[in-house]
Amino acid sequence: MTAPPPVPPPGCPAHAGATATEGITRLYGPETIADPGAAYERLRAEHGAVAPILVDGDFPGWLVLGYRENLEVMRTPSRFSRDARNWRDWREGRIPPDATILPIMEYRPDCVSSDGAEHQRLRSVVTESLDRFDRRGIRKHVQRLSHDLIDRIAADGHADLVAQFAQQLPMLVIAQLYGLPDEMGPQLVQASAELMMQSERALESNEFILRTLRDLADRKRREPAADFPSWLIEHPNKLSEDEVLHHLRLVMVAANELTIALIANTLRVVLTDDRFAASLAGARLSLPDAVEQVLWDEPPLWVIPGRWALVDTELGGRRIRAGDLLVLGVMAGNVDPQIRTDLTVPVHHNRAHLAFSGGAHLCPGQDIGRAITDTAIDTLNSRLPDIRLAHPDRPPAWHAATWARYLTSLPVVFTPVPLVEPPEWVRPARADRATRPPEPLLPPPPTTWWARLSTWLFG
Repeated sequence: MTAPPPVPPPGCPAHAGATATEGITRLYGPETIADPGAAYERLRAEHGAVAPILVDGDFPGWLVLGYRENLEVMRTPSRFSRDARNWRDWREGRIPPDATILPIMEYRPDCVSSDGAEHQRLRSVVTESLDRFDRRGIRKHVQRLSHDLIDRIAADGHADLVAQFAQQLPMLVIAQLYGLPDEMGPQLVQASAELMMQSERALESNEFILRTLRDLADRKRREPAADFPSWLIEHPNKLSEDEVLHHLRLVMVAANELTIALIANTLRVVLTDDRFAASLAGARLSLPDAVEQVLWDEPPLWVIPGRWALVDTELGGRRIRAGDLLVLGVMAGNVDPQIRTDLTVPVHHNRAHLAFSGGAHLCPGQDIGRAITDTAIDTLNSRLPDIRLAHPDRPPAWHAATWARYLTSLPVVFTPVPLVEPPEWVRPARADRATRPPEPLLPPPPTTWWARLSTWLFG
C-alpha cells in the first residue's frame, strides 16, 4: 500500500496546501548539502530560531537553529521526547518501512531512544561500563594503533590523512574495546559510513553491523572478558539481549563516526590555521584548544536527529504541535550570533558548545573521543614532525550529507622516514599487520529487497 503524502507541521508555509512542499527547504536537498552553513543562515534570516524543513523522504519537521532554543529542547524532556514512537507521521502510517531515514530515526531499545526513568536505567549501564576503562590504557591502544597506521605511510613521504589515518583509527580502537579482531575494522568502517550517509546500502549496512554485534554478544556470554560487551552483559541492571545489541550498535556507530570527523577536522585546523601552526611544538594555542575550536566551528554532526514534541507548545516563536519532528541544528546553534558575535575569536577552553548534545542525553563518551583525537594527532606529529599540506592553495575536499559535512581528503607531504626493522620476536606479527590484503568491506547482499528488509526489521 502506498503511504499517504506527509502533512507539513501546522504554522509552516507548506500549510497553504495539505500536500504542498514548495518553498520548504529540504534538509537533504542539493542546495542545502552544497553549502549547509549558508543554508542554515538563510533559514535563520527567513524564519528566526526555528525553521520548517523537510527531511529525507519529504517528511516535515522543524530545524532548531538558535543556541538557546537547542538547549531548551535538549533540557526539557517534559515537552520534547527522544522516543520516535511519538512521531505523528510514523503513528499515522506516513513513514514507509523502506524509508532510508529509518535507520537513523526509528525507536530502538537503547538509552538514546528513551526518556525518564527508563533512560536513566539504560544510560547508567553505558556510563558505568565506559568508566571501567583505564584512560591510560585507551591512550596506549591509540598510540599502538596510530604507530601501526603511520608505519604504512612513513617511508612514502606523502599520504592522505583522511583515508589512511582518520577513517581507520577510531574503529580499530573500538574493536580493541569490544574485543573484536583488528581485521574487522575495515568492514565496520565501511558499514558505519554507509549507514550515516543514508546511502542505498544503509539497510544492508545496518543489518551487517547488527549481525556482527549479535554474534559478538553471544560469544561474550559464553566467554566474558575485560571489555565493553562483557560489562554491558554482566551489569546489575540486567539488560535484555536486544538492549545489549542496540547499545553495542549505538556506541560503535556514534563513537566511530564522531571521532573520524573530529580527528580529520582537527588535523585540517592544525595544518592550516596560523593560531595552531603545522608543528604544535611552538604553536600559540595547544592541541586541546584546537579540538575545542573544532567542536565549536566544525562539529562532527551538524544536525542531530530527532526530538518529538509531547504536547502542543511554542519554541522560538513557532507553534509546535504534539507529534511534530524536531532536529537539532547544533552547528547553527554553535555560530548563533546571539552568543558568538565574532567567530574569529578563539574559544579558549570553552566547552559550552552543542557538539555532544546536552541535557540528559549529553554524550557519555565525549572524553574518550577527545582522548583518541589528542593522542592520535600527538603521535602523528611526533613521528612526522614536518608534516604539511601537499596542496596548501587548494580548498578542502568535502562531502556533505543531511547530518554532517565530511572531510573526504587531506593530502600531506613530509620527509620520508624509513622503517627500522623490528626485533625478531615482533617481526611476524608486525609484518602481517602491515601487509595483510584488505578484507572485503561487506558480505554479498541478500538476494532480494524483502530479505534485506525482513532481516533488518526482525533480525
